[in-house]
Amino acid sequence: MILLLAGFFAPYDPTAQNRELSYAPPTGLHFSDATGFHLRPFVYPIVTTNGQNDSYRETYTEDRNRQYWVQFLTRGSSYRLLGVVKTNLHLFGVKAPGKLLLLGTDGYGRDELSRVLYGGQLSVAAGIAATAISLLVGAFLGLIAGYYGGWADDSLMGVTELFLSLPWLYCLLGIRAFLPLHLSALYTFFLLIGVIGLIGWARPARLVRGLVLSSRNRNYVLSARGFGASDFYLMRRHIFPDVYGILLTQASLLVPRYIAAEVTLSFFGLGVNEPVPSWGNMLSTLQQYSVLISYGWLLAPVAALVVTSVLYSSLADLIQSRLKS
Repeated sequence: MILLLAGFFAPYDPTAQNRELSYAPPTGLHFSDATGFHLRPFVYPIVTTNGQNDSYRETYTEDRNRQYWVQFLTRGSSYRLLGVVKTNLHLFGVKAPGKLLLLGTDGYGRDELSRVLYGGQLSVAAGIAATAISLLVGAFLGLIAGYYGGWADDSLMGVTELFLSLPWLYCLLGIRAFLPLHLSALYTFFLLIGVIGLIGWARPARLVRGLVLSSRNRNYVLSARGFGASDFYLMRRHIFPDVYGILLTQASLLVPRYIAAEVTLSFFGLGVNEPVPSWGNMLSTLQQYSVLISYGWLLAPVAALVVTSVLYSSLADLIQSRLKS
């Protein structure tokens, strides 16, 4: 839900740059000052020190002479809620020129929290869409192979064995590297989900085919065929409901894997490019060792990926237990 409403929860535009706050550390929330304790949090403005330190890194300090109160349901940069309604209402923020940087900034001074939220929209959407493609293709080919058997089964399962034997990560990198690199963000997104989804159909197809082989010979299926039921009716009414459980199980396994696949491609520069954020291209800056050891808050997309995978797996287990009961 947070990723779905990323514009509302993100305090800033994820593409807005502020070179004066390059690699700024996370802003500290304060509840007390010289006058005492406050229930409402506030932040101090971050300013750069004169010059650089011995490690050639910009250093930042808090200007304790000013403070900015955190405001809720405040106005800020414009965005489209759910991609439809244009608004500028945000859950929290501070008045300009104050900055609320809960996860710090990247090398261009862009708010890391806003980029994690917007980037999560793209990465998670790519994982879900690619999973849908894999399951649709796998279910269709598995039904055909298992129901009709014969040459259709032999040929389709031969192709399936070929896809299962391929190292999917290297195959994914190779196919994406062969395709055009200079594409718009929208085209790249659809290209990503197409490539990822069409590589992963083999395992669901094999599982579906095995279940259909046993389901087609059950008594109620044979009885319905004897009464003149068409193949389409038998597959829709009697066989596909048995396949549904396998597809749901596969979905719970494939979505986190395909999110990680998108992150991997973008990490190596083969996914969605800047300035559109995704968890992969946000992590690509960490290929520089100096950045990796100096700015730990840039690992926020990794934490978001882990949390998303755990929450999705828990949700999938809950749905499966409800369906079984």
